[in-house]
Amino acid sequence: MNRPIHFEMHSADPEATNAFFQSIFGWKVNAWGGPQEYWICDTGPAEPGIHGGIMRSRDGQQRTVNTIEVENVDSTCAAVTKSGGQVCVPKIAIQGVGWLAYCLDPTGVLFGVMHKDESAA
Repeated sequence: MNRPIHFEMHSADPEATNAFFQSIFGWKVNAWGGPQEYWICDTGPAEPGIHGGIMRSRDGQQRTVNTIEVENVDSTCAAVTKSGGQVCVPKIAIQGVGWLAYCLDPTGVLFGVMHKDESAA
């Protein structure tokens, strides 16, 4: 069974979003330090629950995207397409983390799929 492993909030004002979730829920939010403006959210102990991230919305849309851990991004994207879904952002490397793609289900629900690979560059 594949489970959600990460959430991502797209915000028009990530600094305000960061402050809000830190003050309300006590999350630890820190800049990722990678090539993109991105903040990692530590939401507490790993079980139950997942950690996430906050990023500046690129298109002005506020949304939350859940990413599901899979064995292989390529085969999962093929299965998504075969089942009537769509790959909207092809596989990309997240340096030192793994491979990620974004997909839409047949009704337009956006989600990510990722497999871990620390050698991803």
